[in-house]
Amino acid sequence: MPIRVAIVSPEQEVWSGDADMVVARTTDGDLGVLPGHVPLLGVLVPGGTVRVKTGGREISAQVDGGFISVTRQGVSILAETATLSS
Repeated sequence: MPIRVAIVSPEQEVWSGDADMVVARTTDGDLGVLPGHVPLLGVLVPGGTVRVKTGGREISAQVDGGFISVTRQGVSILAETATLSS
């Protein structure tokens, strides 16, 4: 069962969709989120990367600060700035 993910900055929604796993670097260390993860709120490190694994591919976004929020509804990456990596 996939988890719903949204990566947003104040200017735009950078990416959203269903994923198998999300990995983000927080001030407490790397955080891996799978479906069914307990709710939490984490602080993203400046200049970090968020990786979203979906199907057989991986989507990466460069984020600069912000938060990761995990709820029963999914994962929200609320970054000060966010851009998809090519």
